Amino acid sequence: MTLRTSDRWYAGWFNEDYLDLYAHRSSQEARSVADLIAARLPDVRGGRTLDLGCGAGRHLPFLAERQPTVGLDLSPWLLDVARRRNADPSLTRADMRALPFRDSVFSLVVSLFTSFGYFVDDAENFDVLGEIGRVTEPEGWLVLDFLNAPHTRHTLIAAERKQIGARWVRQARRISDDGRFVTKTIHLEDNGREYLERVRLFEPDELMRMLRVVGFDVIELFGDYMGGAWRAASPRAIVVARRRIAPQLQLVRTTPENEP
Repeated sequence: MTLRTSDRWYAGWFNEDYLDLYAHRSSQEARSVADLIAARLPDVRGGRTLDLGCGAGRHLPFLAERQPTVGLDLSPWLLDVARRRNADPSLTRADMRALPFRDSVFSLVVSLFTSFGYFVDDAENFDVLGEIGRVTEPEGWLVLDFLNAPHTRHTLIAAERKQIGARWVRQARRISDDGRFVTKTIHLEDNGREYLERVRLFEPDELMRMLRVVGFDVIELFGDYMGGAWRAASPRAIVVARRRIAPQLQLVRTTPENEP
């Protein structure tokens, strides 16, 4: 058995096995997300969009219908798939904690299908939001599509064995003792490989507080891809936020004047 698990679980998981197991995530679903963004942000045109954690590029063609779109991901395998799927993709491989872009270069940043909350240390998750704030232009927009923590806790299936395509997969899920993380262990019976997924369970109000700190005002919170109102039973927590013109970052910086 090949065990691939560590604090950097994401570095080994987003490969061909991942794409097989999530093949049910359709282009129709991606279209629904893009349509929701277009309906709620009709004036976002003429700039550039960043799809942060773009994976295999499922959302890229729909986002690019409105304005030029850049996809960023850490997985070279998924980025290669994205290149084959999209006629003219603009793709970048990088860590989302250190984005390789100038300040204020995007009018819209999207983080879709739970591409956030991968790090054990909350400071690192906060760094991601800080980088998003840095690269978003004043009065630019962020759409953060995250799992809904209350719904996840309530509907968690602890263990199951099911067939996905031609493959049999065993999955075990648990909430950490402190309630802050959901972890899924995935065992592929055909090749013996085992993977880990772990995501921080941020409550919607936690996400909104963090976004305010890095210079965003939260405008709307949806509970599904059709734009339904958020409730505790909603499957998603989709935050729409706008960057302040002059963000008041609540950060303590050491300068010669305030050094001890």
